Amino acid sequence: MAPSRKFFVGGNWKMNGRKQSLGELIGTLNAAKVPADTEVVCAPPTAYIDFARQKLDPKIAVAAQNCYKVTNGAFTGEISPGMIKDCGATWVVLGHSERRHVFGESDELIGQKVAHALAEGLGVIACIGEKLDEREAGITEKVVFEQTKSNVSDAVAQSTRIIYGGSVTGATCKELASQPDVDGFLVGGASLKPEFVDIINAKQ
Repeated sequence: MAPSRKFFVGGNWKMNGRKQSLGELIGTLNAAKVPADTEVVCAPPTAYIDFARQKLDPKIAVAAQNCYKVTNGAFTGEISPGMIKDCGATWVVLGHSERRHVFGESDELIGQKVAHALAEGLGVIACIGEKLDEREAGITEKVVFEQTKSNVSDAVAQSTRIIYGGSVTGATCKELASQPDVDGFLVGGASLKPEFVDIINAKQ
């Protein structure tokens, strides 16, 4: 695998945890063996970005779960890439299905966020994917193409890692990791459990 396609495992903690439970999880992750050829990133809730960065071993990077498309301003409740970097995080998750479908974010807005985050020097985990009714209607490729068109230029595409985000677990991770063109995972619920260590080691 080329250096630009290093295996990637992201843990999206979503709106879960408190300092005690996250501290215990972080302790488990810090004690785990992380393969040299695997990049690991954890995305805590915004309130705990600083806490996670201070407690996590430097071998594990920290991501925000969202950001806005500008640097500063009158945007109550939002955070900017600069703020994320100031807290020691180096990645951001953008375009997650929950942001699209629960909070109504459009392809255009997500594309603007991705462009701004990249310009500000953050790594971006750009999420794309179809809803169940779209899959059943047979328009998965059309939906994914439209979402990708808003997010990724041709130049970026060559070095973009394709990471799978469909309910990855300790039981399914090895089979998924062996698939062609799967360069890693974005893990939801399982990233809050000890089995996340098994997923980190899926390629071993």
